[in-house]
Amino acid sequence: MNAVFACLVIGGLLMAVLSGRVTEVNQGILTAARSAADTLLGLLGIFTLWLGVARVAEKSGLLAAITRLLEPLVRRMFPSIPPGHPALGAILMNLSANLFGFGSAATPFGLKAMAELQKLNPRKEEASEAMCTFLAINTSGVTLFPATIVALRANAGAADPVDIVGTALFATSVSTCTALVADWWFRRRARRRN
Repeated sequence: MNAVFACLVIGGLLMAVLSGRVTEVNQGILTAARSAADTLLGLLGIFTLWLGVARVAEKSGLLAAITRLLEPLVRRMFPSIPPGHPALGAILMNLSANLFGFGSAATPFGLKAMAELQKLNPRKEEASEAMCTFLAINTSGVTLFPATIVALRANAGAADPVDIVGTALFATSVSTCTALVADWWFRRRARRRN
């Protein structure tokens, strides 16, 4: 991917030089850099707030309570994980954080879950069924409150940044159901071949 992006940048710069539009490219670069910096500064405060809320939710036990609430459902989706295994706890914390749109806070839990699932994996060179299921759920995860999207919309000056919540809940619910059905279908198909 790095090679593709390098070719695109070098090709674009060569075309700018050959067509005599270097000044326009420079202005575009500066405008884009300014826009990126403005967006970053606008999001910094909002992300800090939401990550703080996530930290309070974690420290107060709210994420743990949600984790206990989700555990029976998650146990059924991951029957190969032994009860009490650290992988289950990491998966539950990841799903709980993603549920509230704290993707940044969920990432460390997702990495921990994959590391723990790899320890349970009998064939280390291939992803296990549990790893594939976790990836499908994590990629398409249901989000009750998309904090990142709300932050972006607020930064962009949306009149009502939270009016996306219902649509996001519907879209992520459909995507999660689709991912679970696809995971079940591919798993069943793989078992038939073996």
